[in-house]
Amino acid sequence: MTETAFPARWEHRSRGARLALWFGWLGLVALFVWCWQVMTETTIWTFVADAPRQAADIGDRMFPPRLSYLPELLVPLWDTLNMATLGTLLGVILAVPTAFLAARNTTPSALLLRPVALFVIVASRSINSLIWALLLVAILGPGILAGIVAIGLRSVGFIGKLLYEAIEETDVRQIEAVRATGASPSQVLDYGIVPQILPAFWGITVFRWDINIRESAILGLVGAGGLGLKLNASLNVLAWPQVTMILLVILATVVLSEWVSARVRAAVI
Repeated sequence: MTETAFPARWEHRSRGARLALWFGWLGLVALFVWCWQVMTETTIWTFVADAPRQAADIGDRMFPPRLSYLPELLVPLWDTLNMATLGTLLGVILAVPTAFLAARNTTPSALLLRPVALFVIVASRSINSLIWALLLVAILGPGILAGIVAIGLRSVGFIGKLLYEAIEETDVRQIEAVRATGASPSQVLDYGIVPQILPAFWGITVFRWDINIRESAILGLVGAGGLGLKLNASLNVLAWPQVTMILLVILATVVLSEWVSARVRAAVI
């Protein structure tokens, strides 16, 4: 009489895989504990325990906001809007050629120019606008010019990355149809690629402008002008009602820019 052969029980993971997963989680927990100790070794826990009372005290001092301070914020607000708009324009001017050099289907040299363009995009996205502003204030001096250039350099990576991805996703059949008519490379670019990426370009640009308004509102903290400069001055003298007024103006500006951005993107996409 022969024994009946039963199939082996199915397991989602093998024993070795389960052990590796368990040790992986154990190592992750150990890493978290070690990082927590490093981050909190200089923490004064007395201050942390007193934080709710301090926060409540500052919140009480911030209200009501000083409405009479609003006229003094109109010029800094205008500077902030100009900083965001001109910085976005500078970013677009720099990002468009960078995107065409980075895209596989439009770059003249995949071995040389494309890696350089990708490096520019990554470098721009890796450095925060506040850091750009700190460097540029040291080079150009305090003022709105440093903020405009900082916003522009920060915008290159964002616009360039999304735009070159849009270029690579263009319909090859439309490009080949234009090329089949005997069009030159510049005509293929004008009639085969640009019309396809134009809606994405406007959507990306407006979206970045919306982001830049939020960023330009705080660049004054490092001397780049705008509302951030007023905010820094009010914080230095502990004028909390003025701080509240500035925060309300920033909030209203961001909400308005978000509404404008959404309407424009809905119209062009």
